[in-house]
Formats: sequence, structure tokens, C-alpha cells
Amino acid sequence: MATSSLDTRTYDGGLTRRDVVRWRNALFVVFGLSGLAVSTWLGRLPSIRDILHATTLEMGFLAGGISVGSIIGITLSSHIIASVGARRTALTMLGVLSVGLVVAGLSASLGAGFWAILIGMAVFGFGNGTLDVAMNVSGAAAERVLGRTVMPLFHASFSLGTMVGALVSAGAELLRVPVATHVALLAVIVAVSAVVFTRRFQSEELGHAGATDDEAPRESSWRSRLAIWTTPGTLLIGLVVLGMATTEGSANDWLALAMVDGHGVSNAAGTSIFFVFVTAMTIARVAGTPLIDRYGRVFMLRASAVAAIVGLLLVILSPVVWLAVVGVVFWGFGAALGFPVGLSAAADDSRNAAARVSAVATIGYVAFLAIPPLIGFLGERFGLLNALFAVFVLIVAAGLASGAAREPSRR
Repeated sequence: MATSSLDTRTYDGGLTRRDVVRWRNALFVVFGLSGLAVSTWLGRLPSIRDILHATTLEMGFLAGGISVGSIIGITLSSHIIASVGARRTALTMLGVLSVGLVVAGLSASLGAGFWAILIGMAVFGFGNGTLDVAMNVSGAAAERVLGRTVMPLFHASFSLGTMVGALVSAGAELLRVPVATHVALLAVIVAVSAVVFTRRFQSEELGHAGATDDEAPRESSWRSRLAIWTTPGTLLIGLVVLGMATTEGSANDWLALAMVDGHGVSNAAGTSIFFVFVTAMTIARVAGTPLIDRYGRVFMLRASAVAAIVGLLLVILSPVVWLAVVGVVFWGFGAALGFPVGLSAAADDSRNAAARVSAVATIGYVAFLAIPPLIGFLGERFGLLNALFAVFVLIVAAGLASGAAREPSRR
């Protein structure tokens, strides 16, 4: 059989087109698995609250357990990746987050209590946080090898995973499926898929100015990797990711409960509205990818900040549910591109990509650590909808700092 020229094209490191396509597609799956796992748990929060009879503040601290584990994982991620590579890191951490889900789910269904669930969520957060950096580092390398913007599409796959997870969780809420049964089945799917697809990953060192795997310099020590934190560009990109992560994370943690408590919808309806949010994010990530190539990262980041502000105002101030749902759509559009664009900017130079992505992601995950208990604290006193006003400051800051994410070719 004849072989097309596309199939025989050679990329950096001697990769064929088939190698690169398999790598790209495996990344789509791994991003989707991460989103599926996160959304599965978040979609069951109304049931978790009912099981624990927890207050809004206690739910905030429970959500913060994921963030604590994530911060630890992300902080250590660049050193782990430097030791074993992005592929092995992703494989291992998909297993770790699966264990965390099972522990938390069993603890909830068996009545083991708040602290047992918190421990499971911290383990889940550690696995997912470290995975986050590993798959983004590998994704940035694939993007460099392909020579075009792909990162938002990887994150669209994450959002597609959250859509599936939210939809399944809404059905599980409606049918009263036990949390333990639900998350245990999900954990098995994630673990098996991890073994199959991570083997297709390629070296994260590829794509540096045409350098091969052996030619691209690496972060050689803990000190050199930690020095990334002292560079102004890294900190400004981190501020962008911080603000946009807050935009996304506040919806992940509180949207379903805010719609239940603030707009009086049912638990199943609240989870379904969360599905609307992640669907809007997915659409925006797919549609926004060519727009980034056309208009640039900075323009799209600033447009995202405006959309997020409009959406939040509609959700908080709307007197009717349908208009709040319209706001959820704008909120999803605004939250879609900030995180992937920021991480893509952090990985522009492959020589320190893992360290920079780790640093920027760590800054971003401060939002996931600090915002859930803060909104819970404010929600106890002023209501969840009013507590969401706290998100605005960081969205504005992200919009103002977005110039740091400008592409090298546009500087």
C-alpha cells in the first residue's frame, strides 16, 4: 500500500506524523480524564453536603482540601517531572487521583465523617495537581512540535470531560446513586485508560528551536528550577492564571450550590446548570483556538475578562433563573481561555518549561486553595451569590496583566 507524504513527514526528534498524532490524541484523552474525575466529585457536592449536614463554611474547607493537595503536588511537580519525565508522572498521578476518589467516596457513603473525606480529597488533589503540570508540559511540547496553537483544544478536552462528568453526576443525583458506587466506577475507568494512553506520550524536551531531545538544555538542579520564581515575566503570567483560575474555580466549587441556595433550584437542577457552565467553556475553548492565532493571546485574555464580569453580574443580580443561566454561559465563555493560554505562555521556552509551568500553575492554584473557604466564609454572612463579588478583583487584575502572555513572535 502506498504511504502518503503526510505519513512520512519527520518532526523534531525523528517523530513521524503518526507518532505526533498519537501523542496529541493521547493528550486529548488524558486531559478529558482529569476533567471527568474533577467534575464527577464536584457534581456530587449537593449529596455530600446532605450526607454530612455541613454548613456552607464547612463545604468551603472541604473544597479547600483538594486545593491543599494540589498545591503540594504542583510545587513538587517540576522536580518529579525532571526525575522521571512527564509520561511516567502522568501515569502515576492518574492512579493517585483514582485512589483519592475511592477513599473520599467510600468515606462519604459509609459515614466515616468530614476528616476522612478531606483526606481523600487531599490525595485526589495531589494527584490531579501534579498531573495538571505534567500534561500541560507535554501538551506545550506537542504544540511546539505541531507549530500551531493547540493548548486550548487540550483544555477543551478537559472541559468535555467535565461536561460528561457533570451530566453523569446530575443523573446520579436524580437517581440517588450512592456516591461510593459512582466514584469507584469512575476511578476504575480512569486507571485503566491511564495505562493505555500515557504510553503514547513523547519527550517534553522536543520542539525547542529545532533542537532534538539530546540538544535541548534542561533544568539541572532544584536551585535552577526554583530560580524561575524570581523572574518578573513568570510572576505576571502567574497573576493572569491566578485571576482566570479564580474565575473557573469559583464556578467549579460554588455554582451548583449558589444556584440551589441563591435561586432556589433543586439539587439536580443546580448540577445541570453546572453542566451548562462547563459546556460553555468547552465551546469557547474550541472556538477560541483559531481566534488566538488570529488576534493574539492578549486580546483574547482581555475579552475573556470582560465576558466573565458580565456573566458574574447576571448570575449574582438576576431576579429570574433563566437570566442567571444566560449569565452562566457568559461566565463559562470568560473562564475558558485564561488558564490554557497562561500555561502555554509559561511554556514558550522548552528549556525551563516544566519549572515555569509549575510556578505559574502553583500561583494559579492559590486561587483554588484560598477562594473556596473565603467564599464559604462570606457566603455564611452575606449569601453565596453576594460572596461571588470577591471574584471580580482578581478578574480585573488578570485582564490588566495579560500583556505578559504575549507570543514571542508578537513582541
